[in-house]
Amino acid sequence: MNARIAEAAYDVARVRADFPILSTTVRGKRLAFLDTAASAQRPLAVIEAVARYERTLHANVHRGVYELSQKATDAFEGARERVRRFLNAASPKRVIFTRGTAESINLVAQSWGQRLGPGDEILITWMEHHANIVPWQMLCERTGATLKVAPIDRRGELDLNAFRSLVSPRTRLVAFTQVSNALGTVLPIHEMIAAARAVGALTLIDGAQAVEHQRVEVRQLDCDFYAFSSHKLYGPTGIGVLYAREAVLRDMPPWQGGGDMILTVSFSGTTYNDLPYRFEAGTPNISGAVGLAAAIDYLEALGIERAHAHEQRLLGRATSALKAIDGLAVIGEAQHKSGVISFTLEGVHPHDLGTILDDEGVAVRTGHHCAMPVMEFFDVPATARASFGCYSDDEDVDQLVRALGRAREVFG
Repeated sequence: MNARIAEAAYDVARVRADFPILSTTVRGKRLAFLDTAASAQRPLAVIEAVARYERTLHANVHRGVYELSQKATDAFEGARERVRRFLNAASPKRVIFTRGTAESINLVAQSWGQRLGPGDEILITWMEHHANIVPWQMLCERTGATLKVAPIDRRGELDLNAFRSLVSPRTRLVAFTQVSNALGTVLPIHEMIAAARAVGALTLIDGAQAVEHQRVEVRQLDCDFYAFSSHKLYGPTGIGVLYAREAVLRDMPPWQGGGDMILTVSFSGTTYNDLPYRFEAGTPNISGAVGLAAAIDYLEALGIERAHAHEQRLLGRATSALKAIDGLAVIGEAQHKSGVISFTLEGVHPHDLGTILDDEGVAVRTGHHCAMPVMEFFDVPATARASFGCYSDDEDVDQLVRALGRAREVFG
């Protein structure tokens, strides 16, 4: 979609009216919520969908023959089908509900990863979230496999040539973020997947910062695993998705034992359930799945492309305004970015900066953003991070700039 047409058709005031929390105040000031990358706010449609489930549909799923259980099961499996359509996956059997992106990655590490041993390699990048670093470190400690890391440059972009040089016949898995949560960098995932495919390695994409900003079609990507979280996508917390190719899933052992992942149990042995239930032990987050489906409905009705064009305009406007502030340094200036601007202000620790901004009603994230290697690379202890969503508007940017001016006054 043409960005100019998309932006002209986008009514952000109407969108903001869909989010009840945006009408609240902070310390007597208008709330400028600029922490969507950490957890997006929920539209009324999601809040009402979860409340309706809790009021009228709640029962355990898959096990009851009574009507209420059947309705709850239909709602839960309907949410799985909704995710399948959202990702353009070939089958709902490829959609596994988890608690979020981190659990999805841990599932792959603890189940698929059992086959690795000394001499095998896993390749990640320097800009990964801790959730896409630590599970692989733990796996390598258990199996003797080796973790390789592809470097980035001072713009916060992946060194693609170095990445390609690290892919080898020993590479068994390449795991990488689609969009950096700390920098906003959009990675060249098509080229990265192709490089992995060339040596027969599997690919895992951390899509936590991507699915809410761009349309993702897993069949077109041809990835083996894709993970994302509901709460980044305007849905509830405590639920996420692992997509995986069916052939890969069928070759993976269960990673947790309990109800719903079994067909039969005796003391002599257990027969496991079919996909996707083999990987969903215990009572699932039913209301969370219902809320996730409602969030997908909302975003697609809004138009992912239109919302993204709006966010990109705000990102450009905010970047220009912040770079004009004396002593402010933008951390990460990749050519392709999505919805995130990280920065430092000379002489002010990011945590102190966040406190001053909060006094002005501006909510930003401060710290290392669960990406300590990125902070180490740029030689900063932390950054402040402003991130945009479908409801962000020009006044949010203006309020941020004014608040930064106030911080300069306070700290001289």
